[in-house]
Amino acid sequence: MKKLTWHALAFGVLAIAAPAAAQRSVSPPAVASTRAARTILFIGNSFTFGANSPLRNWRASTVTDLNGTGYGGVPALFKAFTDQAGLDYQVSLEVDGGKTLGFHYEKCRRLFDRAWDVVILQEYSTLDPERPGDARAYINDVARLSRLFARRNPQVQVQLTATWSRADQVYRSPGGLWSNKPVSQMALDLRAAADRARAVNPLVTGVLPVGQAWNRAFAAGVADPNPYDGVSFGQINLWSFDHYHASTAGYYLEALIVFGRVTGIDPTTLGPGEQAADTLGLSREQASALQRIARDQLAAE
Repeated sequence: MKKLTWHALAFGVLAIAAPAAAQRSVSPPAVASTRAARTILFIGNSFTFGANSPLRNWRASTVTDLNGTGYGGVPALFKAFTDQAGLDYQVSLEVDGGKTLGFHYEKCRRLFDRAWDVVILQEYSTLDPERPGDARAYINDVARLSRLFARRNPQVQVQLTATWSRADQVYRSPGGLWSNKPVSQMALDLRAAADRARAVNPLVTGVLPVGQAWNRAFAAGVADPNPYDGVSFGQINLWSFDHYHASTAGYYLEALIVFGRVTGIDPTTLGPGEQAADTLGLSREQASALQRIARDQLAAE
């Protein structure tokens, strides 16, 4: 069966792939190659700035933290990937731990109320902190933010990050919404909420399937689905020590999904010798495995 080109996947257009040799050098979307630099803004919280990992302040000088807190995080990792791919992105972030998108709109929009080419929106991990799983405020805040950015640039690409299942919510929260359910369920619910937000907000370009990539890694045996019973030999722990935030590997997978979707480039073209993985302590085998998971998840969308 023939594969889909990465250029087509980036824009949801079905197309027949070029021969295998050509797939290794797929060009990014045309808009990325016709401008000297593209601007991208990440709005989110600790899941974006890389809490509980070395990524938090990693290469902060390569990105612009609009809050001045000196974070690098997933945006800096995205920047590293684009540099290696020969692309020119000006990367900014506006992040605050434990906050919702509504907080960013109400309290911080003066920092980012300008024209951007791409905006990545990442909501609180349970959607509504007071009513876990309730997507009403999320959908409303996505609409408010999308309109704000579209007024500045009608061609802006707004992507919603659907995040991962929290192991603490599944295995250590008796009576909680996701307690004792399959570890994949929380990520599926968060994805469903993002899909709803996109469906009622035509200004939203797409959804970044980060949580689904984690689920794929569990199913493929690349990552361990339950950190509370010990991590199986040879498998990756995608969570950090609190079983809530991501580990370096978990954030690496998140950044690969963003990179593949935004640029249209197959993440596996970064290769086992990808520089950021090496500096962050991931092995060549781990980097390759996570790149394949990201590629396969994006291809499945």
